[in-house]
Order: sequence, then C-alpha cells, then structure tokens
Amino acid sequence: MLIANNRVVAFHYVLKNEQGEELDSSRGQLPLLYLHGHNNILPGLEQALEGHSLGDRFTVTLRPEQGYGVRDPELVQRVPRSALEGANELQLGMQFQAQTEDGEVPVRVIGLDAEHVTVDGNHPLAGQTLLFEIEIRNVRDALAEELEEGMPDA
Repeated sequence: MLIANNRVVAFHYVLKNEQGEELDSSRGQLPLLYLHGHNNILPGLEQALEGHSLGDRFTVTLRPEQGYGVRDPELVQRVPRSALEGANELQLGMQFQAQTEDGEVPVRVIGLDAEHVTVDGNHPLAGQTLLFEIEIRNVRDALAEELEEGMPDA
C-alpha cells in the first residue's frame, strides 16, 4: 500500500542538520504516526513521503522553506524585563508563550541583561537545512473517526 492522502503512516526518523549532527530521533520509541494529506507534519516531509510504502528506507533533505521556514529577523525582539511576568526566573534557552497582537506566540530567550530580555519567535530549526533518515513502518487506510478528527488515533 502506497502513502497517499487519507492514509495513516507510521515511520521512524533520524533528523540531522547539514553538519550531520543528530538533532532528534524516534529510534528506541514508537514510530511517529501521522495522517497523510492533513498537514500533520512538515509539508516538505509529507510531500517526500508520498508514494513510498512499508519497508522503504530513504533520506530526505529539506531546505528551510520546506521545513521550519527562513529566519525572520523581525521575530527577534529586545524587551524590558518589566514587561514580562517572572522575568527574574528567566534563563537562556527557556521557552514560553508571549502575548502579541496576533495572540500567543512561542518564544525562546536568547539574551539577558540587567534590564532587558531578548526573545526569538522563530522556530529553533528555522533557517536550517534538515536531513531526515526515514524508515516506513506501516501504511493503512484511515478510520472514519481519524478522518473526521484530522489525525490518527494513537
């Protein structure tokens, strides 16, 4: 059975950056499940998986535009500590939800000084070329309730 829209896919992956450094992996865990054609995973990865089947092993390279996007310098902001609740507990690398005009946005602390906090609203992998080593573990037709919910049952 080939990977196509409205099929549930289970796959293992190893995610690396361009330097070959491992960033994430599903090895030693259950495979990742997603419902194909329902935007459950990165669009570039979903497109690369289409047409593959059980047992296929392959590598996918995603440019930033196909992955987490290009870095947007406007998403990096320096704000006064007084504008943030709990600013005294902040640490480099910490992530939290910031309230913006567009609603809540996840941000990461990338700079701290006595009076200011620099936050980055870009995804940590934005701007990076990503390499996925993929192994397809299962492909099946989605159940009616999975199609209704737009995601597979665990």
